[in-house]
Amino acid sequence: MSYDDVEIEDMEWDEALQAFTYPCPCGDLFLITKEELRIGEEIARCPGCSLYITVIYNMEDFQEKSNKKNEPAKPQPVTVA
Repeated sequence: MSYDDVEIEDMEWDEALQAFTYPCPCGDLFLITKEELRIGEEIARCPGCSLYITVIYNMEDFQEKSNKKNEPAKPQPVTVA
């Protein structure tokens, strides 16, 4: 069971660590990277102890934007009865 549920908006981006961080009661920081968020990871672990938190976020916000807007629409199959 996670120590706490934390909204991504309540976490801070640390440029040096290239990770979102949140204070841990042990004095260290919970960490989760953008790459982890992109693949659906929602657990931020503390490297200083055994605690972890569940990060609440919208996965779509971290998905890479595709170039599908520039691609022509593919024809859809039609079922005939």
